[in-house]
Amino acid sequence: MKRKSLVSFTVAGLVLAALTIAVPTASAQAQPSKDAVVEMMAKDDFSPYVGREYPTQVYWGDTHLHTAVSVDAGTMCRLDQETAFRFARGEEVTTTHGLRAKLSRPLDWIVISDHAEMYGLMPQLLKGDPEILASEKGRRWYDMLSTGDHDTIFKAAMEIVASLQQPDPPIESDKTVRAAWRNYTALADRYNEPGQFTALIGYEWTAIGGFNLHRNVIFRGDASVANRTVPFSQFDSQNPEDLWRELERFQNETGAELLAIPHNGNLSNGRMFSVEAFDGQPLTKEIAELRARLEPLVEVTQIKGDSEAHPFLSPNDEFADYESWDRANLDGTEVKTNDMFQYEYAREALKTGLMLEDSLGTNPFKFGMIGSTDSHTGLAAVEEDNFFGKHSGVEPEPHRWEHIVIESPKDPDLTVLGWQQAASGYAAVWAKENTREAIFDAMKRKEVYATTGSRILVRFFGGWDFRSGDAESRMPASIGYEKGVPMGGDLPRTSEGKAPNFLVAAMKDPYSGNLDRIQIIKGWMDPKGELHEKVYDVVWSGDRERGRDGKVPVVGSTVDVANATWTNSIGSPELIGYWGDPDFDPKEKAFYYARVIEIPTPRWTAYEAKRFGVQMDDEVPMTTQERAYTSPIWYTPSN
Repeated sequence: MKRKSLVSFTVAGLVLAALTIAVPTASAQAQPSKDAVVEMMAKDDFSPYVGREYPTQVYWGDTHLHTAVSVDAGTMCRLDQETAFRFARGEEVTTTHGLRAKLSRPLDWIVISDHAEMYGLMPQLLKGDPEILASEKGRRWYDMLSTGDHDTIFKAAMEIVASLQQPDPPIESDKTVRAAWRNYTALADRYNEPGQFTALIGYEWTAIGGFNLHRNVIFRGDASVANRTVPFSQFDSQNPEDLWRELERFQNETGAELLAIPHNGNLSNGRMFSVEAFDGQPLTKEIAELRARLEPLVEVTQIKGDSEAHPFLSPNDEFADYESWDRANLDGTEVKTNDMFQYEYAREALKTGLMLEDSLGTNPFKFGMIGSTDSHTGLAAVEEDNFFGKHSGVEPEPHRWEHIVIESPKDPDLTVLGWQQAASGYAAVWAKENTREAIFDAMKRKEVYATTGSRILVRFFGGWDFRSGDAESRMPASIGYEKGVPMGGDLPRTSEGKAPNFLVAAMKDPYSGNLDRIQIIKGWMDPKGELHEKVYDVVWSGDRERGRDGKVPVVGSTVDVANATWTNSIGSPELIGYWGDPDFDPKEKAFYYARVIEIPTPRWTAYEAKRFGVQMDDEVPMTTQERAYTSPIWYTPSN
């Protein structure tokens, strides 16, 4: 961004001063008349900030946090839901293993999405509930978890997680589920402070075990709404289509509003964005419409890796291989093959949606993008220097980088080690206020974006009438909403002869690295039905120039790995750019989204090596380039 507009604001300020301070008679002829001054001051639209009906603030949150209430997290985590709320709103807490923990800055909102399956069972089991201990599995798990031995507890955790893949619950717990759910919804209502901190009510439907077709279900309303049901679990059905039907039934009967957010497509081994129904039959229009209505968003980045893009699918995208978990499904029971990737990654799914829209009349993959943590520690903490891990078995300590996070029963090479965890991510929501209703509505309209943990500010607008001079504005949102649509929107129809153009702006997280570049990713379908993609560098820092291959050179690195630090002597604190599609064909359906990339900074492993004085293996990455992914903007031909 240029400083030209700042000068204009300064001049405007001087003019205002001249209008309100008495001036010498000698200069009277140069001043406006008294009537003119009165007329000017009588106008109610002088302030550029009045009458704004669009969102002016990003609210930071997490849709995917687990506590001791989740049956898997509860095997090792001892933090309850109230502690999780307190931590998210900025309070200091003590972790399961006795570490003091606090966020650098509070979050604005949170969804504690504990697993629906045997919801609330684990705290009761650990208390020695007689009814639970009367069952064979209850007694066995209680004995194993009470030993205090790390290896025994870990084995118990793996056994419990494996048992959840059965069609029937290993321990009947309907009474416990209902009581625990009502306790949670009441707690969420108590911590929900409109305008200050939002506690959205939600849970996770966890189905198909290692193939990770999980969804986070979020309610717009309060406990009085949520208590009219209990969490729908995989013991009700392992079919996501049945989940959608149940959610729609509940909405129709109660007038409530819900949405579901799928996550971790990268571990689904080709199932998350399949072009078939759950039973293997061809996808129907009814199923596609259900998904489109109930799943407006997808979680594309979290602790278990990044799902935006993959180098196999996008070989010309040098930034596609980011925190990739791509060797197997979630629990390491099935090796991944290359043909699975196209049904796992968000960018490819967005392209597939264009194709399905032609055949079904509905695009089931017309989704916005967010990040969240999927932390099972009760702590929504994924900053690189403040990362508390996937579960409480791998909280910070000298050797967690080499400890097992997920053990494969099939192949030791598929076992996930501590260093492979990604310190990611957060959900950024452009909303008019910090309330349940405003944040839910923003998610519903997809005016949201994902980050890998840093709090980059991003605006992205598409339209037909932007011009290069708009990129000089210090208030790009004002121009963006006036001339176009924000992230998550559809380009309006326009007369022929125009190509869509875009305005994109980003500002660095003051606690993180400067910005390297902003890119726009385009996906489209040609008249033959073939799908394409291209990554365009729109604006970048420094005086770099495109190479012969059309790519902008790397920004370089200032990271001092040994001391886990860096300097912001490269990159830019903010970037803003205008871009018109040079390859636009009005007959081709397309989508566009922005990707903002920071300069290299230390990865969490570098901070840990420095803090504990440990030497990690050469394969362990020590730097990262944090990034943000906006929700797309879609173009549909008028015919």
